[in-house]
Amino acid sequence: MGNGVVAAVNQSIDFDTASLAADHFGYEAESEEAASAATPTAAPGAPAVPGRRRHALLDLSGEDPKTLVPRAPVAAVLGHVDHGKTSILDRIRETKVAAGEAGGITQTIGAYQVERSGRPITFIDTPGHEAFTAMRARGADVTDIAVLVVAADDGVMPQTEEAIQHARSAAVPIVVALNKIDKDGANPDRVLQQLAERGIVSDQYGGDTSVVRTSAKTGEGIDDLLDVILLTADAYVEPRANPQRRAVGTVIDSHLERGRGSIATVLVQNGTLRVGDNLVAGAVFGRVRALLDDTGKRVKEAGPSTPVVVTGLSDVAVAGEIFQVMDTERAARTLAEQRQLADKRNQQQPVRRITLADLASQVTESGVKSLNLVLKADANGSLEALRGQVAKITDPTVKISVVGEGVGAVSESDVSLAAVSDAIVIGFNVKPDDRARTGADAQGVDVRFYDVVYQVTDDIERAVKGMYEPRMIEVFQGRAEVRRIFTVDGRPAIAGAHVTEGRILRSATCRVIRGTREVARSRIADLKRFKDDVREVARGYDCGITLSDFNDFAEGDLIEAYSVEQQNA
Repeated sequence: MGNGVVAAVNQSIDFDTASLAADHFGYEAESEEAASAATPTAAPGAPAVPGRRRHALLDLSGEDPKTLVPRAPVAAVLGHVDHGKTSILDRIRETKVAAGEAGGITQTIGAYQVERSGRPITFIDTPGHEAFTAMRARGADVTDIAVLVVAADDGVMPQTEEAIQHARSAAVPIVVALNKIDKDGANPDRVLQQLAERGIVSDQYGGDTSVVRTSAKTGEGIDDLLDVILLTADAYVEPRANPQRRAVGTVIDSHLERGRGSIATVLVQNGTLRVGDNLVAGAVFGRVRALLDDTGKRVKEAGPSTPVVVTGLSDVAVAGEIFQVMDTERAARTLAEQRQLADKRNQQQPVRRITLADLASQVTESGVKSLNLVLKADANGSLEALRGQVAKITDPTVKISVVGEGVGAVSESDVSLAAVSDAIVIGFNVKPDDRARTGADAQGVDVRFYDVVYQVTDDIERAVKGMYEPRMIEVFQGRAEVRRIFTVDGRPAIAGAHVTEGRILRSATCRVIRGTREVARSRIADLKRFKDDVREVARGYDCGITLSDFNDFAEGDLIEAYSVEQQNA
């Protein structure tokens, strides 16, 4: 109150105020964010896994080794759509989960537990690797093993490659389930070759990745898959936990349900969760009214690696948030309110991640020792050339690593991978989709585009060596979709377009995008609304656009307007 903060004993204050108060009494306060960012040590008796990002509440280094007991391994099932991820779980659980899903595609995250030879295994069925990544982005180190499902008749697909990249970024061991081997056209050897080309070498070929041939339809290989998961857990993970402490874990899914309020599926990762516990997950708190296991039966408690449905929360929790049990409801409420204040502050402050322009200063000031890249190109040949040029860059202070790569437009998944890996996205002859651009802005990811491969290596080398010079960058202004083509008095073709985003200025430079490729770049010669010349056209309006040296429009083309501005290092 002496500093002008009028707060009663039962009100929450922000961290800065609390830090000043603590300092007055001779104590040094540490924020929860700083604590969770600290690099943890490996759990006693467990091998260290480089690159894993573990939340402070999930770190076992402070536990007494005598209290740690084996727990069930947690496996996330990843892979391309319709390759049989949920069908395999369906066969394991001997239920009909897959048949009840809309269109046969997993829409939410489900967590299930099964037993094999008297040992439990917890499975997380994700609607895609994006959810897997979103949980990692919040420090939720949920998964011990990644089960990569690949259809033997379809082979490695784009989402398969992305799932491999996300599993590698999480630094978890991979087990491959080669599914649908009973179908006509199945070619397991071809799939194994495709996987080997991407660094996933089967143990049959002398590699270190276990590959199990399965059929969710007939049940072939399902028991073998469970055995391999247990063996992999014993060899690489050695999962342990302390069931005697208060529970901590991760929110897997959450939603509102009529008559029951907020429902959350949580995975207990350490300790034991009981009915009546005071729980807080992010900015949400509540008293546990009921616990239901994965079969829908009521239980009184849930130990480590057990997924349960929790009722009694004050609001819908965010998937990937860490939950913990507090001593009292008041303590849970206070912590939730503090986090609400922190969330409001974070929303007002832009996210700051590593960028190519300030890489050199960050190396000097904060000791950045690695530069992670996500590479996207328009063709395999271009990707190989880009990868080869990047591999030639060497510097004693910075290690350059490619954490993801692929062919095609920069997608939201690429941005998500870059966000959790603190990477820069390099696009070569490709452009981002709308969701990728929005995600990059929201998450502070540096996305750069080039059409000459040497420009990529030159920029990286200058940044690493502290010689990054001011450069001209493109600033997005607006986008219009070509819906009709007009020709008037033999003049060049006019694109009848509808502005879908931003605004189109008559002075703008434009690129014409067809599909995912850029087909032309020019300046606007004429911009009209009906018959009138106009200076700009805003979102939601139709217009006529004529470019100075391009007239080969096609319906469905996208015209992107941008300005060129100088960016300083």
